[in-house]
Amino acid sequence: MVPATIGLLFLVVPLVGLVVRAPWHTLPERLFSAEIGVALRLSLVCASSATVICLLLGIPLAWLLARADLPGRGLVRALVTVPLVLPPVVGGVALLLVFGRRGLIGQYLYEWFGVSLPFTTAGVVVAEAFVAMPFLVISVEGALRAADPRYEEAAATLGASPWLTFRRVTLPSVLPGVVAGAVLCWARALGEFGATITFAGNFPGETTTMPIAVYLALQTDPDAAIVLSLVLLTVSIGVLAALRERWIRGAM
Repeated sequence: MVPATIGLLFLVVPLVGLVVRAPWHTLPERLFSAEIGVALRLSLVCASSATVICLLLGIPLAWLLARADLPGRGLVRALVTVPLVLPPVVGGVALLLVFGRRGLIGQYLYEWFGVSLPFTTAGVVVAEAFVAMPFLVISVEGALRAADPRYEEAAATLGASPWLTFRRVTLPSVLPGVVAGAVLCWARALGEFGATITFAGNFPGETTTMPIAVYLALQTDPDAAIVLSLVLLTVSIGVLAALRERWIRGAM
């Protein structure tokens, strides 16, 4: 019990310190400031957009890892989970080298379509999706491995196409895992900093998300940084708690 209590305190006390040191007397004024509103709105939009991208790409990837007879599946899984342990700044540098105007892919995007991702809002979405997708893939792969494949086999014997089987049988059976993964993915994207500032920079209203705003405010106005941190903490805990009660408990 003692190590567990110490571990709990280690996780909770910093959050309590954030609440205790908050400038409550000026909190309403700061909360309704234009800077916080713009940064919060940008963060929510970008995190949600990144989550949609992760769902579209991550669910098929999870199915491939869980069900397909894929040579070198262990290596593919390792590559998928690399962003979990890769320093976010390194991820941002890698994205620049690939999607920058002179990058491996970015040069063609710019020459052929006039599209430049770095230092744009779209760049924020790409950076957040890059670091957040492994959370979704791992969660959905685990749900797929736990699901009974006999239902899919039965649907196939009744003449259902692979897409119909996936949409009507597989996906509903792993939906709690998909939602849990999407929530973790969204929360990770919302808090992303390193890859975002490296790949998208800091342009107010375009790429300055809440974590970046916290970092900048900490250098000049610590009270503003605390307020921004409280907003992020409240949004994250609120969404995670609400969705956990509705979905994740049913999956356990």
